[in-house]
Amino acid sequence: MELKDRVILITGASSGIGKAVALALSRGHNRIAITARRKELLSDVADTIQKNGSEALAIAGDALDEKQAAGVVDQAVQRFGRIDIALLNIGAGPSLSIAEAAPDDIKQNMRINYDTMINYFCPLVQQMKTQDAGGIIANTNSLAGFLGLPTQGQYSAAKAACRMFLDTARIELKQFNIRVLTICPGFVVTERNKHAGIPHSLTMTLDEAAGHILNALRSERKEYLFPNHLKTAVMLPKFLPRSATERVLSRFSHS
Repeated sequence: MELKDRVILITGASSGIGKAVALALSRGHNRIAITARRKELLSDVADTIQKNGSEALAIAGDALDEKQAAGVVDQAVQRFGRIDIALLNIGAGPSLSIAEAAPDDIKQNMRINYDTMINYFCPLVQQMKTQDAGGIIANTNSLAGFLGLPTQGQYSAAKAACRMFLDTARIELKQFNIRVLTICPGFVVTERNKHAGIPHSLTMTLDEAAGHILNALRSERKEYLFPNHLKTAVMLPKFLPRSATERVLSRFSHS
């Protein structure tokens, strides 16, 4: 899909990847609805979008509240008439030791990564079913969803759950011309993780990640994994004995 003169909804857009994608799209004369919890940061992003030549609608809301999420979709449609592209971009993966975790520590991460996606996905489907051109629903997933990483088990599980749901939704929604995309970045440097000690050679900037996400939306690739060297590293264990994979990953569990 050409990324010009489109109506686009981006969740988690007050900072990080969501903000970077919104600003990149703002140069294409689009109409962009952005949402997140932090109203002041969201307003700043909206101001920049408008300075770059696109129209902006900033809607503060909590994605964990399904009524608020549905309300965001409704407001975007009331303002712009339709939604051509939605990027569901809410997620977090703080380190967590399974040996010390309480049940709610694990379940809360599932809520943040999986429930927030579902809360937007369902009302978006109902809207796009009414549109002759259908639309695109994309999820910012993670390469971590392909492999259980030490101290990231709850995050890997949540992202894997999102992938499996979207794989099924893609099949069922094809009849409505709703295209479902799963976009899986590797390590992106954000304010939240810039001091996490990830080797520089394994990271990418927000602008680099945004460029990949725009390519994924433009090409409508069903599953877009990047960067290539980490994609290969994550896929390789599928072809190795499980014991070999566990030996390699166990080196990180005590770091």
